[in-house]
Amino acid sequence: MSLVNAIIITIAILIISYLRSYRISVDLALLSLFVSFIGSFMVIYFYYYMIINKRIHSLSERIRETFLSKELPLKQNMLEEVDSITQLHDRVNMLIEKREKETSQFENLDSYRKEYLGNVSHELKTPIFNIQGYIDTLIHGGVNDPEINIDYLKRAEKSVDRLINIIDDLETITQLESGDMHLEMEKFDIAALCKDIYLQLELNASKRNISMLLSKKYDKPIFVVADKFRIRQVLVNLITNGIKYGLENGMISINISNYENDVIVEITDDGVGIEEKHLPRLFERFYRIDKGRSREQGGTGLGLAIVKHILEAHHKSIAVESQLGKGTKFTFSLKAAE
Repeated sequence: MSLVNAIIITIAILIISYLRSYRISVDLALLSLFVSFIGSFMVIYFYYYMIINKRIHSLSERIRETFLSKELPLKQNMLEEVDSITQLHDRVNMLIEKREKETSQFENLDSYRKEYLGNVSHELKTPIFNIQGYIDTLIHGGVNDPEINIDYLKRAEKSVDRLINIIDDLETITQLESGDMHLEMEKFDIAALCKDIYLQLELNASKRNISMLLSKKYDKPIFVVADKFRIRQVLVNLITNGIKYGLENGMISINISNYENDVIVEITDDGVGIEEKHLPRLFERFYRIDKGRSREQGGTGLGLAIVKHILEAHHKSIAVESQLGKGTKFTFSLKAAE
């Protein structure tokens, strides 16, 4: 670490320590840190600017003297001076770019933090307030009313389950985004996994009269190399998404095929479809097309973001094709086992 960086960091630490000792808020401390970076940058920039001016003035005097004495071409030491100034100029430019980048990262991080905390707070409030309302009703006499007590306890349990799902999804996506999640790569039969998930979700689909189609050609094993637990999570999220937001009496199909060194998986439904304007943001955290309906269905707003990050952790991606009123198709690939 350079002396300049060490000085800047030391100043920043002293400022934050001083502010925190007087119980100044974290936001104000961060703002002060930002101001200290700007102040330090201006001091350093002025310092280098003065050095360059001094070098240029010295060089111009020597050039003038050389021309007056008719000593041409320029001497080697003068060329070295020119090279030295060029190097110093490059160093200043690098310093400016570095400080601009740090400032931009700081601003982006602060914006990300505020947006993330706002979204998390909003998602957690709904089930917490629901639980609070149910318990309050039970405490104030509802527990003795047989027409209310069991029903409200079941509703409270459902809200608790949703709260747990949100927390689990938040933990998962935090690990994925930070790169802290370790994948357990193994060879497994993805056709068998799809059949297992098909049986697991068939009852949920039948409640909405949605048929699930899995081709019989998958009676033969199709092996891939991936984290089986996480790929199960991907498939469950995508198929559940189709069940939740598909049309009643509709259909969801699961198709698997080999392509070169990969296995292609397609999940297709004939539901309501998605407007084109929503597609670019579909895999963002907490992004919802129909916010009211999504919360009503118990979604956390993190399912597709988790799918995207799991596949990226496998060095793969996911694509979506959709037309309003014609359904949606999700496509991703996995490495085929040798």
